[in-house]
Amino acid sequence: MLTTILNAAAAAAPKDNPYGLIPALRDGGPISQSVFGVLVLMLFFSLYILFTKLFEQQKILAQGKRVRQSFWNSNSLREGAAKLEKNSAYRQLVDDGLAAQEQHAQLTDPVEAHDWLHGSLQRSEDIINSQLKGGMSFIATVGSTAPFVGLFGTVIGIIKALIKIGSAGQASIDAVAGPVGEALIMTAVGLAVAVPAVLAYNWLQARNKKIAEEMNAFSNDLLGYLASNGAVRPAVRGKAAPAKPAPAATTTAPRA
Repeated sequence: MLTTILNAAAAAAPKDNPYGLIPALRDGGPISQSVFGVLVLMLFFSLYILFTKLFEQQKILAQGKRVRQSFWNSNSLREGAAKLEKNSAYRQLVDDGLAAQEQHAQLTDPVEAHDWLHGSLQRSEDIINSQLKGGMSFIATVGSTAPFVGLFGTVIGIIKALIKIGSAGQASIDAVAGPVGEALIMTAVGLAVAVPAVLAYNWLQARNKKIAEEMNAFSNDLLGYLASNGAVRPAVRGKAAPAKPAPAATTTAPRA
């Protein structure tokens, strides 16, 4: 099926360049076509994971912005949780913190409330961070293996080209440059797949680190609020500090 498509594309393509990608795949046989198909699949899934993770990260970053603006203005954690999106990352932290506080009151063995709450919130953070890292290992694998997959196709292509040249008995530049150049196309395709995957992996990792830092800061504020029964809460940004009253002016009576 793939050979038929390549032949049709080659027939429709102009005849000026007989050493392009389509002729290389057509003449390379099943191995070159399979290598090219694997690289295309690697690129497709890498792009899919990239855009999926970007959407997921942007959603959590927007939630964090809303938390900083309105969450700590609430009178209680339950009231603040009602302002957050259902099944959001920050809502999960708040719900897990409240559940841990209720569970601590039911424990029969004495456990420090701080340790219990901290462990519960940390476990919730780890779950969220683990979900954010989903698919990242595949992108890293693509970035590290795609050049070698393309190199495999190149090696096979060069071997076939040398065999073809040897059987023809011609070793001129025209006879060597064309087949070898076609084989090197697979290395170029492998690099074209690997470089975006490496860039995407590093970019997503940096954004995940930023999200983890913001989640950790919110978790610490939440822990302080729970451990102090609401007495300790972070300062709400955007509120002006109350102005200090000006000292009363003193007047001195004129001397006679």
